[in-house]
Order: sequence, then structure tokens, then C-alpha cells
Amino acid sequence: MPATSTEQLTALASSTVIVHPLVLLSVADHHARSAARSSNKRVVGVLLGQDNGKTVNVANSFAIPFEEDEKDPKTWFLDHNYIEGMWQMFKKVNARERMIGWYHTGPKLRSSDQEINEVFKRFIPRPVMVIVNVSQDHVGIPTSAYFAVEEIKDDGTETQKTFFHVPSAIEAEEAEEIGVEHLLRDIKDSTTTTLTTRVAEQLSSLRGLQSRLSEVRDYLSNVAAGSLPVNHTVVYHLQDALNLLPDLDEREVTRAFTTNTNDQLLVVYLSALVRAVIALEKLVDNKAVNGVMELEEAEGKEKEKAPGKKAKESKDDAGEPKKIDAEKPAEK
Repeated sequence: MPATSTEQLTALASSTVIVHPLVLLSVADHHARSAARSSNKRVVGVLLGQDNGKTVNVANSFAIPFEEDEKDPKTWFLDHNYIEGMWQMFKKVNARERMIGWYHTGPKLRSSDQEINEVFKRFIPRPVMVIVNVSQDHVGIPTSAYFAVEEIKDDGTETQKTFFHVPSAIEAEEAEEIGVEHLLRDIKDSTTTTLTTRVAEQLSSLRGLQSRLSEVRDYLSNVAAGSLPVNHTVVYHLQDALNLLPDLDEREVTRAFTTNTNDQLLVVYLSALVRAVIALEKLVDNKAVNGVMELEEAEGKEKEKAPGKKAKESKDDAGEPKKIDAEKPAEK
């Protein structure tokens, strides 16, 4: 592997790895099936898509058999024949998708990643490695993309192989967006209510927005301080985003926002009032039903006691002999 020059590193830094939701779902499913056997085991697979130099489009993937010794990271197994067979079948299905790299569920870099990357260089000259964090514990993109490079040291010593981090993004086509929306709509947690789920989703969205705004603030602060160069493309995008914000200094805009807010609060107030009336009506109906049931139970108990008294009286009557008056003639 030839040493990577400064120009090549600059070109790699300007490239972007775009991961589609279908790949994330496939990796998550692969890890879930493997976690049934071992929860700490990472999974490895092949990435398919297009690589035009500046943009690496990861559109599909497939899992491959992989085993490694947790105690000895240098001991691992990768099935080459399985990769070749699956690759030949995928080419027949979609010829536009090429083998562009591999993935694993780290969640961090490991010492055996360079050796595994050398294996994939037998199939493609420049494989991209994407680490997918399936157990996401913080807000952000769950992917990290890397390219293998040889680092040149200033002291003239031997070059060292390392991984160079490149930016990654999550993008989806229209069909994928519809499919992911339906999938997320069908996924429901039975232990939580709908209101709790909605509040949790809004809280997660607000945290993500806060992290993005913090990144923008840090970037602008570094540019203003001179520690980072000015990127006119980023500045143009920020200006477009700021232009979409409303001007709250105008009275008409403020009045429109106030009217809209009042209308929404009125709907909330009416819905709460209707819910209170319905709950009160259900409470009254419940009280009435309970009263009727109590009366029926009381009547049933009285009926059960009444036949017992009649039976006792008839028994007493049967025990006493009847007196016949001799003076009265018998009726014919």
C-alpha cells in the first residue's frame, strides 16, 4: 500500500459517505439475530452502492459469517467463498450496486480492523469501513466512516497504517422515507402510553436540534477566531436557513403568531373541557349502574330468605294434627 500524500488526505476529507436507512435496518436486524447467541459479539457485513470519488453512496448490504476470539483479537475467521457467492447473486439482481466496503458494529475501532480491511482489498481497491452503533446511547448519527491510509511520519521512520475518518450522513429516497415512516408507525412499545411516547420523541428531537445548533455555534466561533478557514458553502447554507426565520420585530407577524397560538390553546381548552364532561358523565352512569346492581342484590337476598320462612311454617303445620268437629256433618 503506497503512502498517502497530503493531497490524497485532503481529497478524502472532502468526501462524504451517505448511508441509506435500508442499510441501518439490515445491520440492526443482523445484530439482533446475532445477539440472541452472544450479546457482546459484533457482526460484519458487506456494503453495496456507488463510489464516484467524492461521494460514497451506501444503498444496500448483506451479512457475512464472521467469528473472532474475544480474548485474542488477532484470531478471527471470515468466509471468502460466501462473499464471492453473495456478490455474484447481488450483481444479477442490481448491476448498478457495486461492492464498496464493509461494516461492523464495533462500536469502536479494533486492532483486527486493518487485517479485515486488507481482505476486502482483494475485491475492491478502496474499501470504506462504516461502524454502525446499534446500541445508540447519545443523540446523533449512529454511523462513523473510515478509509485505510498509510501515515507518513515527519521523523522519516516507517509508515504506519491507520484509519482516516470521513464525514457521514443519513439520506433516503422518497420510497425509503415512506417505508421507514410506516415501519416506525407500526413499532409500538406496549409498556408506554401514547402520550409518553410522543413526549419522548419530541424530547429526543429537541435534543438533536440543540446538538446541531451547538455544532453551528462552535463552528462559527472557530471561524471568527481564525482557527478554521471560511467555508463559503457552509455559510451560504446557514444564511438560507436564517432567511427562513420570521422577523418577530414586525407587529403583523407577532400578531399572527399570537392569534395562531391563541387558536391552538382554544382547541386544547375545548378538548380538555369535553374530556372532563365525558368523564363526569361516565362517573354518573357508573354510580347509577352500581345503585341498580345493589338494589337487585338486596332484592335477591330477600327472596332467598322468604322461601325459607314459608318452608318452616309449612313444616310446623304438618306436625300438628287437625281437629275435626263431630257436631258438624260431613259435607257431601
